[in-house]
Amino acid sequence: MKTTLKLEEVMMFVLGIYLFSLLDYAWWWFPVLILAPDIGALGYLFGNKVGAFAYNFFHHKGVAVLVYLLGSYFSIPLCQLIGIILFSHSALDRALGYGLKYEKGFKFTHLGEIGKKNG
Repeated sequence: MKTTLKLEEVMMFVLGIYLFSLLDYAWWWFPVLILAPDIGALGYLFGNKVGAFAYNFFHHKGVAVLVYLLGSYFSIPLCQLIGIILFSHSALDRALGYGLKYEKGFKFTHLGEIGKKNG
């Protein structure tokens, strides 16, 4: 099951690349921006509760889809780009085993503890 879920996330990442290709941005923007959502980790400077909220906000696929759809509806390519980057980054993170965070600390995610072998 773990492999199936990772493959699903990889395919969502590929979908993000496809959606990006539909926008009128140079290709180099995608690799430059793909790590931008990790800015949410700065919330941990203010404690685990704020950190988990900020990190999860920037890594929530629902937020990403909402931003993208608003950009599509109102014809705002920058919003579409932000939504695609948020979505693609989140899919890539999850494919690599980084999940949404619990308030307990950065290494505690919905996919298991980071660094701990989960069978």
